[in-house]
Amino acid sequence: MKIKSNILLTLVFILAFQASGFAQSGGDRMDIIGRWNLTVVIEDRELEELGLFRHGLMDADGFPGWLEVRKSGFSTLIGHYVGYEGSARPIAEVKYTDEGKYHFTIPPQWMDIDDIYFEFTLQDDKLSGHKVLDGHKLYWTGVRAPSLTRENPPIWGNPKNLLDDNMSRWIIPENNKFRMIDGILVNEEVGGNLVTKEKFDDFKLSVEFRYPEGSNSGIYLRGRYEVQIEDNYGMETDDLMIGGIYGFIEPTVLAAKKAGEWQTFEITLVGRHVTVVHNGIEVISNRPIPGITGGSLDSREGEPGPIMLQGDHGPVDFRKLVITPAINK
Repeated sequence: MKIKSNILLTLVFILAFQASGFAQSGGDRMDIIGRWNLTVVIEDRELEELGLFRHGLMDADGFPGWLEVRKSGFSTLIGHYVGYEGSARPIAEVKYTDEGKYHFTIPPQWMDIDDIYFEFTLQDDKLSGHKVLDGHKLYWTGVRAPSLTRENPPIWGNPKNLLDDNMSRWIIPENNKFRMIDGILVNEEVGGNLVTKEKFDDFKLSVEFRYPEGSNSGIYLRGRYEVQIEDNYGMETDDLMIGGIYGFIEPTVLAAKKAGEWQTFEITLVGRHVTVVHNGIEVISNRPIPGITGGSLDSREGEPGPIMLQGDHGPVDFRKLVITPAINK
């Protein structure tokens, strides 16, 4: 019995030593865990052919992205990635090399190209790296996403009507198809996105909208988080459906009416916590939004941002857009 006990103690010691060694050797490797706001810079203008500059998705600083890395099991790193458009995509494994580099590969979402390869390093708590997209190398940097925690509940200010006959509260894009017709903001065909001139921090947004059969649009909160608008009447819910935060948060029920009927959203955004009431039914209740969604204006989550109406997908009408900003953080 004593011999067996000694053997057992030796095995426990070896396992403890190995675990300690992993923690010491892998500690730096695990520093990558967290959520990161990315900025991707394009130097190769040929990438316009891939649509990266379509609809003004890239500004002078580059186009936004988002990366989440977390641990699965004892040592495996996995995650999610959001590119310039589309939804959050799972990363099967983020691998680490002896040279201090991380890398992963994900399949494309919308484009008919090879898998996309990412390689990057972590230094001074910042990421820098590149991705290979259809043979082109795109360089990018990343900073940790802010928590957006609010110490006090919001104090609400005065409501502001975002609709007037002159569309005076909006930045009008060159390819704009939105028009004010009899007090209704109408987008009859695919065009540019409307962005408010004013930027907002925390707010409540009251919306009345309708769309024709088969249409698709969305409302971007702070220009970064899309509340989906789509003709999903009678379908099963998922995080790509109407009332959801695109690719991240699924509505608890599908409250959509039939196409052509007026519908309502009551949206509250405080920090990164969102509540969505769709047609009088609370479909998202104070849920944290993990990060930016595809098509965002930027990845600077710590800053105020505008309301953006998606005009580059399908027809949609708005007859009410009233925002009530918070007057404190």
